[in-house]
This record gives sequence, structure tokens and C-alpha cells, in this order.
Amino acid sequence: MKWPKATLRVGGMSCAACVRRVEQGIMETEGVREAAVNLATGRVAVSYDPHVLSLSALCQKIEEMGYEAHLLEGDGSSMPRTTSLFIGGMTCAACVRRVESALQKVPGVERASVNLATSRAVVSFVPGAVPVDELRRVIEEGGYKYLGIAEEGREDPLETARAEELRQLKVRVMVGMGLSLIIMMGSMPHWFPFLRDIPRQTMMYLLLALTTPAVFWVGERFFTGALKAARQKTSDMNTLVAMGSLSAYLYSALATIHPGFFSDVAEEVHVYYDGAAMIVALVLLGRYLELRTRGKSSEAIRKLMGLKPTTARILRQGREVEVLMEEVREGDVLLVRPRERIATDGVVVSGNSSVDESMLTGESMPVAKEEGSEVFAGTINQRGSFSFKATRVGAETALAQIIRLVEEAQGSKAPIQRFADKVASVFVPVVIVIAAVTFAVWHFLVPQALFSQALLNFVSVLIISCPSAMGLATPTAVMVGTGLGAREGILIKGGESLEKIHKLDTVVFDKTGTLTKGMPEVTDVVPAEGVSREELLRAASSVEVLSEHPLARAIVEAARGEGIEPQAAEAFEALSGLGVRARIHGGEVVVGSQKFFRQEGINWTSLESKVRSEIASGKTGVYVALNNRPLGFIALADALKDTSHEGVNLLKNMNLEVVMMTGDREETAQRISGKVGIYAIMAEVLPEDKAMEIKRLQGEGRVVAMVGDGINDAPALAAADVGIAMGGGTDVALETGDVTLMRDDLRLVSEAIHLSAKTMRVIKQNLFWAFFYNSLGIPVAAGVLYPFWGILLNPMFAAAAMALSSVSVVCNALRLQHVWRRHKSRGNRGRDQTS
Repeated sequence: MKWPKATLRVGGMSCAACVRRVEQGIMETEGVREAAVNLATGRVAVSYDPHVLSLSALCQKIEEMGYEAHLLEGDGSSMPRTTSLFIGGMTCAACVRRVESALQKVPGVERASVNLATSRAVVSFVPGAVPVDELRRVIEEGGYKYLGIAEEGREDPLETARAEELRQLKVRVMVGMGLSLIIMMGSMPHWFPFLRDIPRQTMMYLLLALTTPAVFWVGERFFTGALKAARQKTSDMNTLVAMGSLSAYLYSALATIHPGFFSDVAEEVHVYYDGAAMIVALVLLGRYLELRTRGKSSEAIRKLMGLKPTTARILRQGREVEVLMEEVREGDVLLVRPRERIATDGVVVSGNSSVDESMLTGESMPVAKEEGSEVFAGTINQRGSFSFKATRVGAETALAQIIRLVEEAQGSKAPIQRFADKVASVFVPVVIVIAAVTFAVWHFLVPQALFSQALLNFVSVLIISCPSAMGLATPTAVMVGTGLGAREGILIKGGESLEKIHKLDTVVFDKTGTLTKGMPEVTDVVPAEGVSREELLRAASSVEVLSEHPLARAIVEAARGEGIEPQAAEAFEALSGLGVRARIHGGEVVVGSQKFFRQEGINWTSLESKVRSEIASGKTGVYVALNNRPLGFIALADALKDTSHEGVNLLKNMNLEVVMMTGDREETAQRISGKVGIYAIMAEVLPEDKAMEIKRLQGEGRVVAMVGDGINDAPALAAADVGIAMGGGTDVALETGDVTLMRDDLRLVSEAIHLSAKTMRVIKQNLFWAFFYNSLGIPVAAGVLYPFWGILLNPMFAAAAMALSSVSVVCNALRLQHVWRRHKSRGNRGRDQTS
């Protein structure tokens, strides 16, 4: 059974320990089959049994763990869909309750959550049961303004929340840094003449007054986060920061109010208000920079979302009307002018133009469109104007499906991340133990050690150990990698697929429709003695133009390609499995197989020696005769795609074994494989046996990719370690395989492998530096180097280092964009030189 999936946004997660806690809590919930938590996106992908668990109960479970949970979207027949509405006119909490109540009374709505700050309502409903017009009606009847669907606008639904969090962080960081600088000046009054005359005890109380908001207001999120974790009987990054800053603050406050508690001489008591304030400010600054930088890693989604038009022009009762996108219905006829973005998927009904589809397929050349051509939402019309009938709207368009696919991929978890999650689950408790041991050693065992020094080392160990870099190491790189792939027309289904691709050592290609175009073309024209090439093609095409057979179309196209137009024919007759006949200028022309010639009593032995090699090489032969006299022979074969040879060579240059699989006989397979440069072939393989052949290769210890058309090759794609589905434009099987190539370009197979390898390299770099940083930083903070070189780590420097570690991990993931641009530049130069 395929379980329905849901995607939830979880707020309040700050490190890998949070990820582990949320994931474990969800997995322990009855009815949950699978859960993957992504710290970088703040999302949780859940596979669940709808008969056992409701999504509202799952959100409640997450909220009980101390986090915020919001349903974003889902798929599956029994799975509710989610949409986000803009609502105007709300002014207070009573408005929120009123709108929520009205929406929840609509039949089919499972849950409605209204946010006053963002003027949005997130509505979860049964697909097909709730029309948008009904939601609009209840909102407007309640006295509020319906302003449209957020998902179909130009803004990412998560951007408002992120922008608001960034704004709040910015304010608190500025206040925190400002207070910290003043507190540092007050802690060193001898450097500032205008502070020297202030009595020491007075200064201490001033510093206490300034540090209190610097720690508790500026760092509020750390303390609330630590309390939530404590209620769940666990710990996370917030715990470490809260314990560190609170320890320094409480020690300094006690030393200020009761200095005699630590020393008989008040002047000898050191306070660390500057450390407490600066720890909070620096860690918060790191969080702010990290959030800003993480926003860049989801750039691919924002660009795809930006392709969605907000309005469309449709024909209604003969008039041109501009409407909001959510009002467009399947079957509506839409108008498109030059340079406009196409509003939804459809089929051209009149007019012609060329359309730039590069944002969906990565293909730079515009695609010609005429009556009957498919067009896709988000693509840009070029010069002409046309009208088209909408065939897919809203969430059903190719663009919406691609956005969903990329969002799911960016929210997924690579297997390598699970190792980091396991470490993070025990990391914080271990750090707290190490910090406690550090304090005990420095306070009780080090000769002439001060309580204050033991406390500083305790705080430094806590602060430098925050595991947020571990939690961000993999998901940020996965987000960037899958985003880059989407930009190139390579849709990678998730972190697991991304990780597997670079391990491949064997690539198996299906022949028909993958290496070849899947349609025949004329390869040889062999006239009989005394017959010209033009005479043979004119006779054949004049009859075949009346046939719908693929071989007939190929012959007609070949003739027209040489400037030969078919003549008028009459008395046309098609004989199934044999051929066709017709009369041209009184003469009877017969076009067909050897068997047809034998039945008609036509002697073709004069052609036999000329066509023997063509037939032996696996080509299809068509014989042509006029009034029982052979005119000649036309050979046809399935044509190779333009990129097949180069695509195969790129893989061979990467030292990969390339295999061709086909149901054709050996001779035909040998002919195609020789042209494309593949020397390992599997011929005469039945469709149902393709998956068995893939498993046989895997049994030999190979890591196998299967490249097919995504429809007929589905079992083999599923059996392979990595299934790669080829697509024609955007009409692709998005649910088939681990990777979907948005255009018929076999060079994209090697590009997908390169992208995987480069992404995995960045992930491993991130994980190495995250673990190396903590392995090195914790001993230094504990004072291991002090006996040798007198080196100790001030908590303020520990806080700065911890903040920079998270930012550096995200920046390294973003560096993948630069690495990929360089790779593409080198690849394009290489193609230019070889072309």
C-alpha cells in the first residue's frame, strides 16, 4: 500500500538535537510510517495511515513537544490538500476567531488556521470537495476581503514568516550588540576617562541593569527553547546557550549583590556581565546571518514560484476578460500576447508563436507552437499571439508538480545525515557532562584555581559546542544541489537519490525512445536498374501520403526533404501487415513487404543482392513496384537522438560501464550500439524481463542506473539502484524513477552524476568541519592547552566561533553554486572545441 504523505512546517527547531527529538516523537506516534525532518527548510515530511492518525492530531503532538506545527501540503487520494489565502480587514484576535470559525464550517474543510500578523488563512481540505468560490463567499459574508490564494501568487508561502523572523532577529541583534558594547565599556572603565569617576559598586549595579535585558529580552528565544526542551526531558542547542549565558549572569549578579560570598575584598571579585551579554548577542547574530544565508539556499523554489502569473485573460461570452488565476477553470480559452507569461497548461487552438521553456526544461532554444501544440504554465511567449484551451490548472500544472517535487526533494534527508542525527541525539548531554567535569577539575583539582576561572571554562565548553552546524551540514547542500538540478532540467527526487547517483558504476540504456527517437527514418534509397532515385521516391511517397503508418510518414518526409512532392493518387487500398496500393496516372503502384510482392507475383530477385546487407543489418525494408515492375527498395531504421553519441561518450569518459538493453533482435541491436559506441548489449529482452536483467547486474556487485522513457520501463526503473526517466519537454512521468530529465538530452545523465558527486563532496566537507570543529574546540575550551602554552578560551570568542561555524557550513553549501557554474563553463568550452 502507498501511504499518503503530508508536509508540515515546524517552528522552533534550532539544531540537530531538535531534529532528532521531533523525528523520534513523530515516529513514536501511532499511525506514522515514515518521517524525515529537515532543519534547513524547517519542514517535516510524514508518511502516515489516515485511518489511524489525523493531521490535526499530528500537529498537536508536535506542539506538545514544544514546537510550532503548521500543515503545508499533501498528496494522495485520502490526504487533505492545503491552500493559503490572503484576507484583508482583520484587526484583532476576535476577527481571527470569526474567520477561522466560518472557514471550519465549510463542508470538506478539515482545519483552518488564521494568522493576524500575516493576514493569511491556511486551510486544509478534502481535494475536490471545497471550491475556491465557497471559501471566498464565507470570508466576504463575514465582512472581510478575500485577496486571493497565496500559493498562486509570486511569493513563497514561507517567505513572510522568514521575513518576520529576520526582522525580529535584526532588532534584537542590534539592541544586543549595542548593550554589549556599553557593558564592555563599563567593565573596563580605566580605558574611558569619563567613566573613571563612577564608584565601582555603582558601576556594578548599572552593569546589572543593562545586562538583564541584554540576556533575557535579547536572548529570550534561547531560554524559552531550553524550557520547552526541559519539559520534554531533553536538551538542545538552546540549552547550551541558556546555561552558558545564565551561569555568567547569575555569578556576576551574586557577586554584585553579595560580593563577600566569593571574597572578603570586594575589589577582587570579577564579574562577567560583558561575557553574558556578548554570548547572547553573538550567538543571535550567528542565527540571523545563518537564517539570511539559508534563505539563499531555497532560491530555486522562489524562482519557480515566481514563474506563476497572478492573472490571466480569458474569453467569456465572446469578450476578453482579465481574471485572477484561481478563477481559471479547465476548458477555459485563454489569450496570450507577445512577451507574456503563459498562465496555465493547455493546448493551442488558434495562432502560432515560439515559446521560451528554458525555465522548466533548461533548453535555451525557443519551441515552436501551432494549433494542437501543448503549452505550459510559467513559460514565456515570444513574438506571436495565440489562444489556447486550459487542460490543467492550479496544482495540476506541470510547473506546480515540479515545484512540489523540488520542495519534497529539498525537504528530504540524505542517508549520510542520519549519522549526524545519531551523534547529535547524544551530543548535548555529553557536552553538559564534559562542561561539568571541566568545572570540577578547574575548581577542585587545579592548584590556586579561582571559582571564576572554573566558571569561565564551564561556560566556554557549553557555548562552543552548539551542534547547529551538524544539523545544517547536509540539508543545506541538498537544497542547493536539488535546486541547481531543477534549473538544469534535472529533477532529483530527494537526498537519498542525490547520494546514490555518484556511486554508480554501470548505466543501462533502453534503446527505443531513449537512445533512439522511437520513430523510423529513411536511411537508404536503392533504385532498380534504369530507375532514378527521384522516380522511386515520388512513386512511393504518392501512395504512402495517404497512409497513417509510421513507415509511410517517414518515406513522405524523406521525399519532401529532397524537394519531391507526392502526386495525386486514386483507388488507394491498404492491406494490413502487407502494404498499400494505389493508381497514379493510370499506373498501379504497390508499396510493401517481400511477402506482399510474392502474393502479387512481382519478381524482386533483381533487387536481392542490393538489399541483402541492409536487411542483415537490422533495417526494415519497403519494396516499390509500378505495374508489376520493381522500382527499388527503401531502407528504414529507428534514428538515433542527436545527443546519444555524446551522452554515451561522457559516461565512458567517467569510467562507467555503459550497456544497451532492447527487445530488438541481435542484428538491429548491434547496428545501433555500434553507431552510439556501446559495446555491451542485451538484445531480445522482453519488457517483463528488463527488471530481471537489472537485478542480474546488481547480483554481480554493480551499482546500476536504468535510463528509460519513464512509462514502458517502469519496472526496470524501480529495480535499478537509480532510475532515470527521460522526458520530452515537460510531458514527463514525474512520479517514475529517482531522477527525471525534463528534456530529451542524454548529456543530462552525466550532468546528474557530476552534480551528485559535487554535492556529496560539499556534504562531506561540511560534516568533517562540523565534527572537527567540535573535536578541536571542546578540548581547547576545557583548558587542555593551558598546561603547555597557557591558552584558555574566553566565552565571548567561543560564542563568535560557534556562530561562525553554522554560517560557514551554510556558505560552503552555497559555494556549490559557484563550483557548478565553473563545471558548466568548462563543459561548454569543451563542446565548442569538439563541435
